[in-house]
Amino acid sequence: MTESLLAARTGQIQLTVFREIAALAAQHKAINLAGGTPDFPAPAVVKQAAAQAIEADLNQYALSHGVKELREGIAARIQQEHRISVDPDTEITVCCGSTEAMTAALLAVINPGDEVIIIEPAFTIYAPGVILAGGRPVPVKLEAPEFKLDSGLLEQVVSSRTKAVIFNCPHNPTGRVFSKEEVAGVAEVCLKYNLVALTDEIYDEIFFDGLAPVRLWALPGMRERTILINGLSKTYSITGWRLGYVIAPPVFTQAIKITHNYLSLSAPAPLQTAAVTAVCLPQSYYEELRRTYQERRDLLLAGLNRLGFSCLRPEGSYFIIARFDQFSRQDDLAFARLLVKQVGVAAVPVSGFYTQPESKDRSFLRFAFCKQAETLVAALERLQQLVS
Repeated sequence: MTESLLAARTGQIQLTVFREIAALAAQHKAINLAGGTPDFPAPAVVKQAAAQAIEADLNQYALSHGVKELREGIAARIQQEHRISVDPDTEITVCCGSTEAMTAALLAVINPGDEVIIIEPAFTIYAPGVILAGGRPVPVKLEAPEFKLDSGLLEQVVSSRTKAVIFNCPHNPTGRVFSKEEVAGVAEVCLKYNLVALTDEIYDEIFFDGLAPVRLWALPGMRERTILINGLSKTYSITGWRLGYVIAPPVFTQAIKITHNYLSLSAPAPLQTAAVTAVCLPQSYYEELRRTYQERRDLLLAGLNRLGFSCLRPEGSYFIIARFDQFSRQDDLAFARLLVKQVGVAAVPVSGFYTQPESKDRSFLRFAFCKQAETLVAALERLQQLVS
């Protein structure tokens, strides 16, 4: 009886399997390489700024679209890195994390029945966000083991109902930094069919071997049709602060300010004030960030390969996907459970990043290396049980 009172959209969305893995990891005291949560401190100067903001009583509502100094700092970072001017008043909205930023953006542009192309495997908020906005997710699969992006496959699924494409680079979960040709292919499809591009750049400062990501919004003709989603969680190791933002042309931003206002009103005022310190850190901070993450990547990658996993070398983000079928013929969820219970290491099944059962590749796990070196070494020592 009461089930009939629920909105139909809730029946189309399930909570991710990652919650089960996290609970199992806690229960079995496993080393958790499943979630993208750093186990090392945020920058001291940023934490001090938060404490000072709270002590200064900046504890009431902030402007709905964000503290002015933070929006100005974000715009300054874009100018510094890309020589592109962004108006902090008419083109930036600060949200409660990049998840809310994506949801606000989708609610601002998607009408009931609109189709949104999602490149899979994909971060797990995209398809539910589309559904909550009344749209229909349309997956396009990256083919293992290289997970390259074929724009021809994007074009094949375009219909009269297609409204947008969600693009993520550096890519979660694969760690790909898509080539200039791959990104240009996405731009070509958007321009040809008059599509909106929603680009998730949460890992934009984390890339390796000098392979900086090509920005979709910086390509000719794309600035006016791209909604850029980003946040501070990954770059500054403050995932619990829930600070994200949207950069978009004024016509989109005006609508996004409305949807954001009625989703969360405003992001936390003292943390926004502290984040001004974060986005104004010197260039040396970002260089050191990439250097230390590359060291962690190389440590975990070498260890997994040595044990016999077949890994895709990540070019960005802080994840490694590893094929495990040389150890087991089980599917990825069953093997992930086994690793937690019997080995004491948690990783997430990559099948959880797909929306359609027939598309799922069930022979990969995703390992996170946003951890201290000691944590990674301990995890590799436990994984040695697989070959002992």
